[in-house]
Amino acid sequence: MKRQKTITSFFKKTNNAISDDTKAGPSQSTEDLQEGSHSRKRQHEEGETEEAGTEEQQGGTVELQTDEAGTEQQGGTVELQTDKAGTEQQGGTGGNTEGEDVDMIMTYTKPNQPDPKVLHKQVMKDRTLTFQKSWYEKYPWLHVSMGTDSVLCFHCSKYFKKGKPAQAKSIDPAFVSTGFKNWKKALEKFSMHEKSEGHNIAVTTAAYENRPVTTQLSSGVSTQQAENRASLLKIIGGEMFLARQGLAFRGHEHHQGNLDQLLKYKAEDDQPFSRWLSAKRGVHTSWDCQNERINLMSSSIIRTIADEIRSLPVLQYSIIMDGTRDISGVEQEALCLRYVDTDLLVHEDFIGLYETTSTTGENLARIILDVLLRLNLPISGLRGQAYDGASNMSGKYSGAQAVIQQAQPLAPYIHCGAHCVNLITQQACSASSVVRNALDWIHELGTFFGQSGKLKDKFKAIVAAEGEGPALSIRPLCPTRWTVRSPAIRAVLSQYGMVLNALDEMAASNSGSASRAEGLRVRLQQGNVVLGLLLALDVISELEVLNASLQKNTQTVEGMLSAVSLVQESLKSKRNTEHFDAVFKDAEDMCGNLSLETIIPPRTHRPPKRYSGQAPAYTPGSAVDFYRVEFYRVLDTVEAQTTEKFMQPGIQTLKELENSLLTPITNNAAVCKYPELNEENLKVQLAMFKNKYKVSTTADAVHVLREMPPEVRGLFDQVETLVRLLMVVPISSAEAERSFSGLRRLKTWLRSTMTQKRLNGIAVCHIHQERLDRLDRQEIAQQYVQGNERRRDVFGSFIK
Repeated sequence: MKRQKTITSFFKKTNNAISDDTKAGPSQSTEDLQEGSHSRKRQHEEGETEEAGTEEQQGGTVELQTDEAGTEQQGGTVELQTDKAGTEQQGGTGGNTEGEDVDMIMTYTKPNQPDPKVLHKQVMKDRTLTFQKSWYEKYPWLHVSMGTDSVLCFHCSKYFKKGKPAQAKSIDPAFVSTGFKNWKKALEKFSMHEKSEGHNIAVTTAAYENRPVTTQLSSGVSTQQAENRASLLKIIGGEMFLARQGLAFRGHEHHQGNLDQLLKYKAEDDQPFSRWLSAKRGVHTSWDCQNERINLMSSSIIRTIADEIRSLPVLQYSIIMDGTRDISGVEQEALCLRYVDTDLLVHEDFIGLYETTSTTGENLARIILDVLLRLNLPISGLRGQAYDGASNMSGKYSGAQAVIQQAQPLAPYIHCGAHCVNLITQQACSASSVVRNALDWIHELGTFFGQSGKLKDKFKAIVAAEGEGPALSIRPLCPTRWTVRSPAIRAVLSQYGMVLNALDEMAASNSGSASRAEGLRVRLQQGNVVLGLLLALDVISELEVLNASLQKNTQTVEGMLSAVSLVQESLKSKRNTEHFDAVFKDAEDMCGNLSLETIIPPRTHRPPKRYSGQAPAYTPGSAVDFYRVEFYRVLDTVEAQTTEKFMQPGIQTLKELENSLLTPITNNAAVCKYPELNEENLKVQLAMFKNKYKVSTTADAVHVLREMPPEVRGLFDQVETLVRLLMVVPISSAEAERSFSGLRRLKTWLRSTMTQKRLNGIAVCHIHQERLDRLDRQEIAQQYVQGNERRRDVFGSFIK
């Protein structure tokens, strides 16, 4: 109450002083002001009051005097102008009123106390006086004004600068604006200022101005706020846990949800938290509060990623985008960013899911540009883009990649390498009727097993009776991912006989699926199906390994081309009679062991004479001759499709850049296109680099740069920039597709009404689990509390 009365009295005095000054008006002359100044000086001599300067006047000119205490004032005449806000402005010449250093004090959070050697030295007739470092400890409010070589009172300067009223009669302007540097009278003046009423009010105001009035008036409120803050941190911790694990927050009813039950469990041994939950009754655990805090978490994660990209030595990044439909049928576009950090490690980070009603190339490109703008990532740093081969993404004129390249020509489009391999596999398997038909029957078998529980039970019983261990699941083939079919093919081939026995029992039953089981059994009895599966597995298995390799986020264009070339050579080596005869022999042995039908060529049709002429039509002499041609057709399709899919314009551009790094070529037109590459400096650095280090791949160059000491690495900054450019371009959109797995876990049939804002926030937290763990809960809580005045009253401040 005493402090409250003091503050009230202070404002009354200030208002009276302002009222008196207003009555005086701007008509006072300079002589009147000077006379008033001398009058107050005489009062100081009589011990009534002390004042080192003059009061603020609206307009007019004031001549600063030096008091008898010896406070030095810089000579000259200072014209103090008062703007509409009541803030003193410096005019005229000479004098040291509120200048740049006093303005700058508002940016300080604590007094500036450098080495006293930088301060003004007071030269007298018989000695030289300097500022003493011990005064910092005795008077911690001292603030050094660097522009004037003098000291100010940190609290009083900030207090008056904010335009607040002051006790003018008890404040020395030397400690507020002009600066004090009369070291002879330092201790005396410091002590007098510290005891002044205005200084005490400024210090008290600084201590309490950022705290609500309720906290100042009651210590009980402060204690309650501390308990509220601890409770809010527990709620945020529970939300972070559920978002990280991808679990639902709410149940059918509010009190049945995972969050509510988790908080109740936490409150069992925490009485203050238990009381808080009972009293608040879900005020700060409602769905809109949850969404707000989830959005704060996800925004912090995304800002961190954007800050990491902007802080790179050279701004280079790429975009990855892919789309899918969620459980509600809403089109979701996943966007990722790829960049290379200071340690030359590649990062592909998920940014978010964006709902769209139009999937045209122009609209998707607009989404990308909007996200980059919101993240404050200049498009001038965009160096690559990777999508699938859909026409709305890869279109030459109106696709998303074309629209992006119009805005940034240095961002080549890369058709996802994993998608290319999948398309190659699809074309190869469709080239031969033998392979195609065999895969279709396996898919039909897997579908039948999934629809018939009786067939599953019979199959498991047969496997258990045979003592072959646990039964491998018979599953249908993936309709879109051709490079993941080998496990399903191997499961059928390894259990072929038991599958036939299960179909026999199913066909002999009175089930409605008996005829379907009989038809599948008849087809699988044919040796041609076994041969088709073996031929398909021989090709698909290698393409599947290549597909898995290209999905790694560390893969580069140079690495992709090397892997593709290796697989091409391996498949090409199988195009000979010896290899095919070995596969055909395995098929015949399997047919003999399982008592299957002999492998025979299908019936051939005689072509019309208008196509074949008078010459007799070609007919294969044996089954081996016929199926060898089918196998070669598959291998030839793989060879042709691989060459076509990986001869992309964007890849050719990057190959030219790579030649600059790995070959003796010194002049390369591609280098000149990039503003971050200096052709002359790069030429010099490449000569030194190649002379000292022998590298044959981009990966070798990365390893060499990582092992260099910082001083040596600085010699090859242009080489490093070139290496970064080769690494930053993505070769697949697999990272965006991985987010679809998280989408299926988050938005299920039971959570199909989740809003887009909530879905996007939880998806970012769920996918970036390690970044979520590193978030500061108190920082999230502080941002949440700053949302409105009511929360600030309830929780106070989380910042100490």
